[in-house]
Amino acid sequence: MQSHPNVRAVQAALDGAAARNGSGAPTEVRLLPAAVHTAAAAADALGVQVGQIANSLVFEADGAPLLVLTSGAHRVDTAELAARLGVTRLRRASPAFVKEHTGQVIGGVAPVGHPTPLRTLVDTALEAYGEVWAAGGVPQAVFPTTYAELLRVTAGTPAEVA
Repeated sequence: MQSHPNVRAVQAALDGAAARNGSGAPTEVRLLPAAVHTAAAAADALGVQVGQIANSLVFEADGAPLLVLTSGAHRVDTAELAARLGVTRLRRASPAFVKEHTGQVIGGVAPVGHPTPLRTLVDTALEAYGEVWAAGGVPQAVFPTTYAELLRVTAGTPAEVA
């Protein structure tokens, strides 16, 4: 599975971010024994709190992709977020839209490794955890990171999303 092109793309993005930052060894994408399609399943498999899971949710914001990295303990308040962003329509993207813009499938969408960078918001609730976990490009791949690192590698914007 580590030879899966999505996992390789995510690892390459993490390696590139580490090299640009001069932070030493990059984070390694890890494979779990089975796919984890939900934050609760990922938390259970990793032995962490569900809030430590950084869900990668793709939305369609007035036709453009928007990646929201939210704590697994939260649900995105789309009406409030749309108002804050000044968009008229914000909705969960279809599986085809997600695949088109990330190259990945729902349940395995990573914060990085997409064909082109996506506008990204990072849930400020993730800052409460010293370690968070994100998807690695396929439903059984994950990697450990931090809130600060998610902001850096995605060029994301901190946001309250719940």
